[in-house]
Amino acid sequence: METGELNPNHYPAQRAAKVVQHYLNTLYGSPYRVFGLHRVHSGNAEDLVNSGRKYQLNISVQELISNKTEKCSAEVLFPRGEQQRSSQVQASCEELLKINTKAQEEALYQQYKTSQSVLTAHLPDSYGHIDPDMEPFWRLGTVASSFVMLNESTEDTLYNMAQVANITQLATENDQLKFDYHILLHEMVSQEIIHWKLLFTWSPAEGVKVLQMEQLPHCHDCEIPPTTN
Repeated sequence: METGELNPNHYPAQRAAKVVQHYLNTLYGSPYRVFGLHRVHSGNAEDLVNSGRKYQLNISVQELISNKTEKCSAEVLFPRGEQQRSSQVQASCEELLKINTKAQEEALYQQYKTSQSVLTAHLPDSYGHIDPDMEPFWRLGTVASSFVMLNESTEDTLYNMAQVANITQLATENDQLKFDYHILLHEMVSQEIIHWKLLFTWSPAEGVKVLQMEQLPHCHDCEIPPTTN
C-alpha cells in the first residue's frame, strides 16, 4: 500500500472514504436520512508502527434523500494484527446532521408500532423497482447493513448493499420496532455476493440498534441484483 498523498480516484482513498459513509450511517442513519460518498477531494496515508494504517481524507458526503452535500474531514485507522478488528473512524459533517426528519420518522413509527405488517422480499425487484411504500424499509436496510460493512471493511475490500432479500417485522419490544432482514452485499473486489441475516430495532428516539449479525453461506454463483438510482 502506498503512503503519503493519495490519488482521490484510486482504490486506497475510495475504500477508506467508503468506510466513513458506513460510519455516519451507523450513528445518524434512519429511514429518512441515509449518507453516501459523493466525492473524495484529497487524502493521504500513513503507516503507524504498532497501530495500523491511518488515512486522512477530505471528502464530500451526500444525504441521499435531500441530495444535500457537505465537505467533511475524516480520519480512518485500519488496525494491524493477526485478528481482524473494526476500523476506527472520526468524521465531522455537522451541516448534514441538521437535516430534520422527525416528522416523517414519527409518522412511519406510529403507522407500524401496533402492527406486524411488513413482510416483503426483493428490494429492489428483478427490474430494479421498489414500491414507494417500501422505500423507507429499503433505506432501513441500507443503514443496518452499514453496521456489517463498517465491521467487515479492510484496506482490501469495497462493499455496497445490493439488495434486501427479505424483511419480516417482529413483535415490538420496549417501544422499538423490531425487524429480521436478509441482505445481500456486493464485495466489489472479489465480485462476491455475500448474504447476511440482521436482527435490529429502530425508533425515532433510539435510531437503529443492531442486535445480531450473522453471515450466511457464500453464494459464488449469485447474480448481482439491479441497482436503483
